[in-house]
Amino acid sequence: MQSRLLLLGAPGGHGGPAARRVRLLLGQVVRRQPGGDARRSEVKLLHAGAGADTGDTVNIGDVSYKLKMPKSPELVPQNYFSDSLAQSVIQHLRWIMQKDLLGQDVFLIGPPGPLRRSIAMQYLELTKREVEYIALSRDTTETDLKQRREIRAGTAFYIDQCAVRAATEGRTLVLEGLEKVERNVLPVLNNLLENREMQLEDGRFLMSAERYDKLLQNHTKTELDAWKIVRVSEDFRVIALGLPVPRYSGNPLDPPLRSRFQARDIYYLPFQDQLKLLYSVGANVSAEKISQLLSFATTLCSQESSALGLPDFPLDSLPAAVQILDSFPMMSIERAIRWLYPYTVLLGHEGKMAVEVVLKRFELQDSRSSLLPEEVVRVEKMTENHVFQASVTIRIAEKEVTIKVPAGTRPLSQPCTSDRFIQTLSHKQLLAEMMQSHMVKDICLIGGKGCGKTVIAKNFADTLGYNIEPIMLYQDMTARELLQQRYTLPNGDTAWRSSPLVNAALEGKLVLLDGIHRVNAGTFAVLQRLIHDRELSLYDGSRLLREDRYMRLKEELQMSDEQLQKRSIFPVHPSFRIIALAEPPVTGSTAQQWLGPEFLTMFFFHYMKPLVKSEEIQVIKEMVPNMPQEALDKLLSFTHKLRETQDPTAQSLAASLSTRQLLRISRRLSQYPNENLHSAVTKACLSRFLPSLARSALEKNLADATIEISTDNNLEPELEDYKCEVTSGSLRIGAVSAPIYNAHEKMKVPDVLFYDNIQHMIVMEDMLKDFLLGEHLLLVGNQGVGKNKIVDRFLHLLNRPREYIQLHRDTTVQTLTLQPSVKDGLIVYEDSPLVKAVKLGHVLVVDEADKAPTNVTCILKTLVENGEMILADGRRIVANSALVNGRENVVVIHPDFRMIVLANRPGFPFLGNDFFGTLGDIFSCHAVDNPKPHSELKMLRQYGPNVPEPILQKLVAAFGELRSLADQGIINYPYSTREVVNIVKHLQKFPAEGLSSVVRNVFDFDSYNNDMREILINTLHKYGIPIGAKPTSVQLAKELPLPQQTFMGYWTIGQSRNGMQKLLCPAETHRIDVKGPALINIQEYPIERHEGRSQTFTEECASWKLPLDEINLICDIATSHENEENTLYVVACNPVSLYFMNMTGKSGYFVDLFDIFPRAASGVWHPFVTVAPLGNPLKGQVILHEQQSSVILLLDTTSQALHRLILPSEEFTLKKTSWWNKEEAETYKMCKEFAHKNWLVFYKEKGNTLAVLDVLEGRTHTISLPINLQTVFLVAEDKWLLVESKTHQKYLLTKPAHIKSEDSRVCQLYVLKEELPSTGFGVTQETDFSIPHKISSHQLSSENLSSAVGQKIASPNRILADENSYATVVVGFPDLMSPSEVYSWKRPTSLHKSRVTDTFYGGKKKIGTPKQSNCVTLLDTNQIVRILPPGEVPLKDIYPKDVIPPQTAGYIEVTDLQSKRLRYIPIPGSDSLSPYTTWLSTISDTDALLAEWGKGGVVTVDMGGRIRLWETGLEHLQRSLMEWRNMIGQEGDRLMQSLLVLTQGHLKRKWVLSAN
Repeated sequence: MQSRLLLLGAPGGHGGPAARRVRLLLGQVVRRQPGGDARRSEVKLLHAGAGADTGDTVNIGDVSYKLKMPKSPELVPQNYFSDSLAQSVIQHLRWIMQKDLLGQDVFLIGPPGPLRRSIAMQYLELTKREVEYIALSRDTTETDLKQRREIRAGTAFYIDQCAVRAATEGRTLVLEGLEKVERNVLPVLNNLLENREMQLEDGRFLMSAERYDKLLQNHTKTELDAWKIVRVSEDFRVIALGLPVPRYSGNPLDPPLRSRFQARDIYYLPFQDQLKLLYSVGANVSAEKISQLLSFATTLCSQESSALGLPDFPLDSLPAAVQILDSFPMMSIERAIRWLYPYTVLLGHEGKMAVEVVLKRFELQDSRSSLLPEEVVRVEKMTENHVFQASVTIRIAEKEVTIKVPAGTRPLSQPCTSDRFIQTLSHKQLLAEMMQSHMVKDICLIGGKGCGKTVIAKNFADTLGYNIEPIMLYQDMTARELLQQRYTLPNGDTAWRSSPLVNAALEGKLVLLDGIHRVNAGTFAVLQRLIHDRELSLYDGSRLLREDRYMRLKEELQMSDEQLQKRSIFPVHPSFRIIALAEPPVTGSTAQQWLGPEFLTMFFFHYMKPLVKSEEIQVIKEMVPNMPQEALDKLLSFTHKLRETQDPTAQSLAASLSTRQLLRISRRLSQYPNENLHSAVTKACLSRFLPSLARSALEKNLADATIEISTDNNLEPELEDYKCEVTSGSLRIGAVSAPIYNAHEKMKVPDVLFYDNIQHMIVMEDMLKDFLLGEHLLLVGNQGVGKNKIVDRFLHLLNRPREYIQLHRDTTVQTLTLQPSVKDGLIVYEDSPLVKAVKLGHVLVVDEADKAPTNVTCILKTLVENGEMILADGRRIVANSALVNGRENVVVIHPDFRMIVLANRPGFPFLGNDFFGTLGDIFSCHAVDNPKPHSELKMLRQYGPNVPEPILQKLVAAFGELRSLADQGIINYPYSTREVVNIVKHLQKFPAEGLSSVVRNVFDFDSYNNDMREILINTLHKYGIPIGAKPTSVQLAKELPLPQQTFMGYWTIGQSRNGMQKLLCPAETHRIDVKGPALINIQEYPIERHEGRSQTFTEECASWKLPLDEINLICDIATSHENEENTLYVVACNPVSLYFMNMTGKSGYFVDLFDIFPRAASGVWHPFVTVAPLGNPLKGQVILHEQQSSVILLLDTTSQALHRLILPSEEFTLKKTSWWNKEEAETYKMCKEFAHKNWLVFYKEKGNTLAVLDVLEGRTHTISLPINLQTVFLVAEDKWLLVESKTHQKYLLTKPAHIKSEDSRVCQLYVLKEELPSTGFGVTQETDFSIPHKISSHQLSSENLSSAVGQKIASPNRILADENSYATVVVGFPDLMSPSEVYSWKRPTSLHKSRVTDTFYGGKKKIGTPKQSNCVTLLDTNQIVRILPPGEVPLKDIYPKDVIPPQTAGYIEVTDLQSKRLRYIPIPGSDSLSPYTTWLSTISDTDALLAEWGKGGVVTVDMGGRIRLWETGLEHLQRSLMEWRNMIGQEGDRLMQSLLVLTQGHLKRKWVLSAN
C-alpha cells in the first residue's frame, strides 16, 4: 500500500497528519497527480515495428495516439525509452499525449536536471515524432529561432531555423531553458503558438493549416506560392522545458507567452521509483544504505531545506554515485555524497551544520569502517573493437579493486610518472577518486588559485592516454564561442566553424574547461544536454548523438557513416570527457556564488584542498632542489599560519601565496640565495599597494615568523654600485648580467629618453633576475611613475624587439588575438601584436591591463601557464613543437616569447579592474613607485639643468608629501613624477614664468573641489610654493629711523694719572677628570617644516615645532655652522632634555636627560642648562652646563656617548644647597663665544676665579683674580672683558694665546676706564656704568664700520648693546692700547634693568635679571638683533591707531647700522605655555629665545617649542624677495596688447608686452 500512498497522497490532501509525518521524515513532497487514477496506466504499442506504418496506435491507459510515418526518421529520438518505465513517468506521458491530441503546446516545469528533457524525448520516441531541439541561452536571438541570413556564391539568402522548420515540416519544437533567454526575444513565437502564423524575413508568411486549406479551395497552390504563403503543419507542436522562477534564478515568463502553454510540474521521481532504480544499479550495496542515501537526498530537496537556503540535492546524479559504490561497497558514503553535493565548499557555517544534522539523522556520517581510496596502483589499456578503455586498479583498505573506465586515444603512461608532477599522499588520493568519478560522469575540480588543478588534470589525462583540449572560459563568452562560430570562406561564402569543444567531443579528447566559475550560467546551459545525454544540436543544423543512439539509428535506417554525415549526424566519441576547473564559490556573495542547483546536476565535484605543510615542502624541495632550507621553513610556516587563520584580512593575503607563487619565490631564492625573503614575500603580495590594514597584518605576521627586512636594504645604495653596462655582448645591471639579444627586427627595439636613477635601476635589476628565470613580468604602479619608460629602457638594454598592445574597456578576446579587416570583399584576420610576438619570439608589452575586463585578460592565463591558446580564426597556439605532428592551423610559441604586463594599482581612483587579484599569481609582480626624493631630484636636474635648485627641492618635497597623503587615503589622486617632470620642462623652457603659476597646470584639475583645494594649497604653502600669492603681497616690518649717533667718550685701558695699572693673575693647569661614558638613547622624530612666505613675503623663512610636553621650559638655544650645515641645539628643562636637528633636514633628534638631572622632589631646585656646540674635530659633540650645580656634560651625538667632566678647582665642585638654608643659590656661568674652537670659560657669579676648559687637550687652566666677577665677555681669543660685581667696573684681561709654556702662566689684568668727552671747563661728569648685554667677539669690516660711524675708517672695533642704547661701537678696542672712541645710538628710555620676581627662595622676594639676554650681533649685515617684550616696543609707531596689536611672544628688534633704521618684527604667540610661569620669568623676559642663524638671520624658539627662522639682513631680504617674485611670476603685472601692423601689404600681428 505504501507505494500507492506515495504515488497518490494521503486522503485529505497535504493536511493529513500521517502524510505530513511521512513527508517530513522522508523529505518527499507528495503531489496528487492530476488526471491520474488508481489504476496503473500502461503503455501499449499496437502493431508497432521497425518501420511502423501509418495506422499503428500507441495507447497509454485510456488515451491512444495514431502514429504517422516520419519523413526524416533520423530526427526521431532514439534509445530514450526503457522497458521498465516508472509509474510516475507513464502518468506524465499520458498527460502529454492528451495535450498533443488537443493540439496544445506544453510547458514541462520542474527542478533542474535531465528528467524533463528525457520525458519529452521518451514521448517523441514513443510517438515517432521528429524533433527540432534548441537550447536557449542569454545569447539566443530572433535569428536563431526564425531565419538566418547566409551568403552562397555571392548572394545572400535566408535559411530556416528550428521554429520555422518544425512548423513547416510538422515536427515538434523542443525549447529548453526559457528562463535563460533575455526578455522580449521569445514573443516572436507568440503568434506561432497561438494562431500558427508568422511573418518571415524573406517575405514568406506562415499560415495555419485550416486557413491554408480553406484558401486552397478557392485558389491554386501556385497562386498561394506566388503570394509566399506557407502552410504550417497540423502536426507542429511545441514542448517547452523550464525552471520555476523565482525559486531558481532566471527571467520570469512573459505573461502573454505563459498563457499560450499548458503546464505540467515534473518533480523528481517518487521515492519508490527512485529506490527501485537505485537497487537495480547497486546490487552490491546494502539496501539499507541505499535507502538512507535516498532519504538524505530527498530531505535536502524538500521545501523546508530550501527555506534554509540549501540548494537542491542533484537527485538525478544518485544512480551514478551508487554505481561507484557498487564497485567499492566498502567506501565511505559521506565521501560519495560530497562528490555530488560539495556542501563543505558550497555552504556557510549554518548550512554545513544543517547538512551534518541530516547526515547524522540517516546514519551516513563517516564511521571507522568506511574507507577512502588511497591511490591508483596501475592502469592497463584494453582496446576491444575500437572502443578505448582502460582497466584501472585502485587500492582501498589494503584491497585492490579493478574498474573499467574510458581511455584516450594515445598510449597510456603510468600514474604520476610525469617529471613535472610530484606525488604527495593527497594528490594520489585525489587521482584515485577522480578515476572513480571518471567511470560514470564528468568531473569538476574546485580549488583555490595556483593550488595545482591544471597539473592534476594533466597528469590524470596522461595516465589515461588522453589528448587535452584546454578551453579558457570567460565572463562574456557567448554560446557561439562555446559551440560554433561564423567565418567566411575564401570565395566570400559564410560558413560555420566548430569550436574546440565540439571537435574534442568528436575526437574523444579530454576537455579542460578552465574557469567555469567565471562563465555566465545562462550561457553554460547550452552544454547541459551534452553533459547529461552526450547529445548536441549545432547552429548549422548538425547533430551530435551518443554512441549507442547513433548505432541504433544506423541499424534502423540501414545507413553508412558517410550517409549519416551527409545528413549532418555525427557520433560523440565514447571516450569524450570534461574536467571543469573552478575556484571555490564565495558563500553569501551573489556574483561569486556560481555553484547553483543547475551546476550540481552536471558534474561530480572534487575539492582540491591546499597542500598540508609537509606535502608542500616535499613539492617545493623536489621541484627546486637548491632552495635554502632555513628560508623554506620560514616561508612555509608563515604561509600556513596565514591560511589557517580566521582573520579575513590574513586570508586574503594567503590567496596571494598559492603553491604556484611559493614555487616562484623558491626558484628565485635558489638562483639568488643572498636575496631577502621579506622582500620576496612583500613582492608576491604586492604589499606596496595593499590597504593599510592588510599591510600592517602582513608586517605583523612576517615579524611573528621572524622574516625581517635585511638591514642593508634601508640604505640607499650609491649609483656607483648600480650601473648599466653593456660590454662585449652582455648587459650588467647592478649585480646581474644577461647576454644581449641578437634582434633581427632592429626597428622594433624601443629607444627612449631615459635618465638613470637608482630606484629605477633597482627595479630593472629585479626584473632582469625574473626575466632570466623565464618568468613573465607584471609591473604595477600609480600613473606616471615611469612603468613604460622602465620597460622600454629594459628592452632597449637587452636589445629585445617589442610588440605593444594597449587594452581598454571594449577589448574583447577576439581583438586581443586577431584584427579582422576586409580585403577584396573578404574578411581576413590579421595577427594581433600578441600573435606576432608569439610567432617571432618578441616581447609583448600589454599596457593598461587593468582597463580591460578581467574576463578578457584571463585568457592570458592559458597562454602563460600552459602555453596554449585558441585564436578566433580557429588556429591554435601550442608550446611544444612535438604536438604539431602534421596538424594544420598550429602556431608554435617561439622559445624567446615573453610577456610584460603593465597595470595601475587596484582600487580607487584608478577605476580599473583588479588585474592583480585575478591573474597576479601567474606573473612575477613588481611594484613600481615614484622615485625617492634623492633619485627624483637627480632626474629633475637632468630635465631642467637651468631651473634653480631650491625650486626643484621645493617641488620634490611638496609632491613627496602629496603622495604620502594619497597613500594614507586623505586625498584620492596620487601625484606622480610625470607631473613634476612636466612642471620642470615648462620652467626650463620659460624661465620667466613663476613656479606658482606653472604648478597650476597640474592642480587646476582640483580647483573646483574645495576640500581638496585646501589640502593642496596648505601642502604647497608648507613647502614655500606661493600658489595664490600676488607679487604685491609683501608685508615686511615697518622701518623707523634710528636716533642720531652720540659720541660717548673714550674707553682707556690702564692709563691714568698714576700710570699703568696692571695686575698679574696667576694660572694653574690641571687634567680634567672624565667620568663615563654612559650610553644614552637618542630618539629620532620627523620635522614637519612649514615654509613661510607662502601667501605673503615676510622676514619669517620657515618654522617647525619641537615635540615638547606642556610642562617643558626652553632654557637655551645655540647654533653651529660647519661645512655649509647649520645645526640647531635647544635645551629644555623640567625634565631636562636636548633637541638637535640639521636646519634643512627632515628629522630632528631628542635626548632625554631626566636621569642625569632628576627633577627636584620639592619642586624648588630649578635646573638651568646651557648648551655649547663644539667644532671640528669634535663636530657633533656638545657641552651641557647646569648653572646651579655646575655639572658639565659632554654629549657625543653621533656615538650616543655621554661623559661627565669634573673640574679640579674647589669652586667648581658640586655644593648641594638645601632649599631651607637662607643663603642664596650660587650661579655658575659658561662663556661659549669660542666653543667652535673647542674651549670654554666657566666662572661663578661673585666668584674670583676663571676656569678655562680646553676640551680637545682635556685640560683646565684656572686663573685667580683679585676681583669678584659679575659677567665675562670673551671679546677676543686672548682678551676678555670682565665686569666686577657691585661696582660694575670693567677690566680687560689679556692672556697668552695658548697657556702652554711654564713661564707664561701669568695673565695681566688692566682697569678699563670709561671717560666722558670733555665739557671744556675741565669738569668731568660722573658716569653710571652699564653692563653690556652682548659684545661681539669679532670686529665689523672696514666698510661696515665706516658706514656705521659715518666716516671712512679702518680700525679694530667691537659692537655692543646694553639697556641704554640701541647699539654702541667702540673703535680701537680691544687691540689698541690708545683710548678707544665710543659711539652710541641712545634709547629714549632705558630698558628696565630688573624686575621683581616672586621666586620663593626661603621666603625672600628676589630681584633678579633674567638669565638670557636675547641679544645677538650680526657683523656681516651690520646689525644688532634682540627680542624685547611688547612693553618695551613703541607699538604706536608700528601700528595705525585703529589696529589692535596682535598677541605676540615678543618683538625682534633689528638695529641696522647700515641703513640707520630700526625694525620691530612681531613673533607670533606660542600655541601653549608652561604653567610654571615664575620659573619662566627667570629664564627670559619674553616668551622666546634667540640665536644667530647663518650670516644674515636669526633663529627664535618660543616657549611652546615652535622654532622660526628669520632673515634680517637687507641684502638677504632683497635677494629672497627677487626669488619669491620670480616664483610667482610677472604675469599679474603685465598685460598683453595686440597691435596690428600693416607692412608690405601683409597683415602681421605683433604681440607686445607692456608694463602695467
